[in-house]
Amino acid sequence: MKIIQNKSISKLFPVSLLATSILCSGYASAELEEIIVTANKRAESANEIGLSIAAVSGEKLKEQKLTSLEEITSAVPGLVFATSQQNTPILTLRGVGFNESSLGVYPATSLYVDEIPLPFPVMAAHSAYDLERVEVLKGPQGVLFGQNSTGGAINFIAAKPTDELSYGGDISYGRFNKIETNAFVSGRFTDTAAARLAVQNVRSDDWQQSVTSNDENGEESYTAGRLQIQLEPSDEATININLNGWRDKSDPQAMQFIAATPKRFDQAPGNAALQFGLPFAREDNRSADWSAIDRPSGDKQFSQLSVRGDFELDDSTTLTALVAHREYDQNQVQDGDGHNLVTAGFIHNTGEIKSTFAEIRLAGSGDAGINWVVGANYEDSSTMEDQLLQFTDNTTYRPQAFYISRTGSLLEQEIESYAVFGNVDYDISDQLTLKLGARYTDTTIDADSCNYAPLNAPGTLDTSGGSGSNVAAIFNYLGGLSGNSFSPIGLNDCFTLNAPPLQGVPGLAFVNTLAEDNISWRAGLDYQLNDDTLLYANISQGYKAGSYPTLAANDYTQLQPVTEESVLAYEMGFKKSLADSRVQWNGAIFHYDYQDKQVRGKIQVPIFGPLDRLVNVPESTISGLETDVVAQLTDQLTLTAAITYLKSEVDEYIGFDVYGVERDLSGNDIPFTPELTYSLDLDYRTSLEQGGTLFMGMNVVGRSDSDAVFDADDLDITDAPAPGASPVNGADAGFHKSITENYFVVESYATLGFRIGYESEDTRWKVMLWGKNITDEYYYNSVVASSEGGARVAGKPAPYGVTVGYTY
Repeated sequence: MKIIQNKSISKLFPVSLLATSILCSGYASAELEEIIVTANKRAESANEIGLSIAAVSGEKLKEQKLTSLEEITSAVPGLVFATSQQNTPILTLRGVGFNESSLGVYPATSLYVDEIPLPFPVMAAHSAYDLERVEVLKGPQGVLFGQNSTGGAINFIAAKPTDELSYGGDISYGRFNKIETNAFVSGRFTDTAAARLAVQNVRSDDWQQSVTSNDENGEESYTAGRLQIQLEPSDEATININLNGWRDKSDPQAMQFIAATPKRFDQAPGNAALQFGLPFAREDNRSADWSAIDRPSGDKQFSQLSVRGDFELDDSTTLTALVAHREYDQNQVQDGDGHNLVTAGFIHNTGEIKSTFAEIRLAGSGDAGINWVVGANYEDSSTMEDQLLQFTDNTTYRPQAFYISRTGSLLEQEIESYAVFGNVDYDISDQLTLKLGARYTDTTIDADSCNYAPLNAPGTLDTSGGSGSNVAAIFNYLGGLSGNSFSPIGLNDCFTLNAPPLQGVPGLAFVNTLAEDNISWRAGLDYQLNDDTLLYANISQGYKAGSYPTLAANDYTQLQPVTEESVLAYEMGFKKSLADSRVQWNGAIFHYDYQDKQVRGKIQVPIFGPLDRLVNVPESTISGLETDVVAQLTDQLTLTAAITYLKSEVDEYIGFDVYGVERDLSGNDIPFTPELTYSLDLDYRTSLEQGGTLFMGMNVVGRSDSDAVFDADDLDITDAPAPGASPVNGADAGFHKSITENYFVVESYATLGFRIGYESEDTRWKVMLWGKNITDEYYYNSVVASSEGGARVAGKPAPYGVTVGYTY
């Protein structure tokens, strides 16, 4: 099999053999700690739930310094993190993701804190502090969780208030003068009330170096806080109030320039030559570039207030009600091309989100071996995103295109969604459990999109005829070609044509409504073969709502939404305890039938060439298997290993590739879906004669290569249409260059981390020396296609440091 041929994976097998031999020799005696999760909206042992669940403890997060969403995903094989052109995170779980950079779109893998959804990925940027654990549920999650998702769900479980007074924290100092401080205080302040306050603060210097200047980028500066108040007015009632938020003024990460593909060398030879003469980024994690106009800068803030009440109506029935309101604002500048010219510079990208969520549910159990949940929830969200794109060094800046130099894109959305759901687990016998669940969801999105004609960039040629906006001039010209009457547009007016070129006129915002409903469901069987072995089989149907893009659009075609996607998932798995509970071994095999997958694709537009739009891929499939093992090899040594293998394929899709060439893209891999993702961790702890505990560990995390766009492993620079020629297959590449032949491939990589520390005998003091990617492996998680080139988003160079902590 291909798994055996992978050198990185083959290294895991000797470790597994070693674990088996040690266990069979009888040296190990300690049992593994039971993991309790809330995947079914009730506390249960992970080993007793017939679902594929990855749980990462809060202690592991601290000791491996997993402090961001990207780093947490590295601890879960099958979960892949990528960064978009606007630094919006893209999460792909078991090959199911949505590679879209717009602010106000739902992810394919939904995010939660204590079961409360964070509907848009940017909201979860700073959730990974003061946690009990993180739970990752794999596969469609359309029944019990409050937001439909086709990939899965990530649930951050925050540490809760304690009965006794407890306080503490830690401080870390690391590379690039990074100082991270965490602190908390928790306890009961009346007989019926307890609280917990946790704060995290991070500051660090720049870590990226410009290819063409002495400038640097990458400074971190953010603060996050969470206040929880737990009230117990009676023995039957518990009310939890959670006020949390963060402020982040860190620099957005800059990209690495790796390809120049100017579209019109024949009409704009000067700008094309400038692009062609640019130096590529070094294959080094620190290397990047940007211009003075779009030097990355950021200012983002998030706040949330939630209230949850749990009321025991009788010995077997609980009523849960929760409501949450959250707000997010951003104001950032982002270089979109990875070099010091301005071919795609987002000189401002502002946005705001306001979202309210409410849920009520009843849960109970019966004497006949029945556990059930019924409920309803509601979401009301509004989003706004405003992008000002400058491209003065792009070949679009030419006389034939009226020397346009800037475009503005404004998208406002009103989103309303409600759902009713129910789930029942019925014990047919002592060994066999039937699981049935369904959710009806109705979602309406009202969109108002205006691509507006901004003031020309300073120093550019003015062809506006007095308005100050060359964009207004060219779209008045294009509108005139249609023969339809319209009022000429001026500065800041909407310019997108309301029909394709030669037919449409400018001046009207794109106003549209997307109304969708669906029924997601799940059916399954759990079979408890014996006290140590659970077998399970599930079939589920999940949906993800459609969405609208924020992008520069020539006509209404580009602003149309993608419609909802669906996944029909089949899965069989097992969970087995071995060697007197010293080993836990889990595995699953699964197959997904994917309908109408949502992706950001291309469309070919006269004058401007290939431009972005959202598209649905009619049919695709994903098959795979995964396994993980936790083994207490000795009283002191614990091994954790996991691997996921995926095979993805587009079954039916005729569309435009990244160069704007229309062709049959069937048979290609789904983007951002590596065949292999894997992790290995060894943890050693021993008590010292003089008191206290010495602990040390090492971990390896890696993945095989993947495609950032469709057909990336076959596309090369010769596939780019020749400047001035019609975009057809086989066209001469012309004046183009790239750093490597198939530059849209995200290459395979593996990173090595370590930790060594001491914990005092009373467990109050701890000191630890740690490092991540200690070999300084060069890797990148994404390749972004700008309008006339390509750029990588690199991983960070070898972070390392020391942490000192105290807990009372």
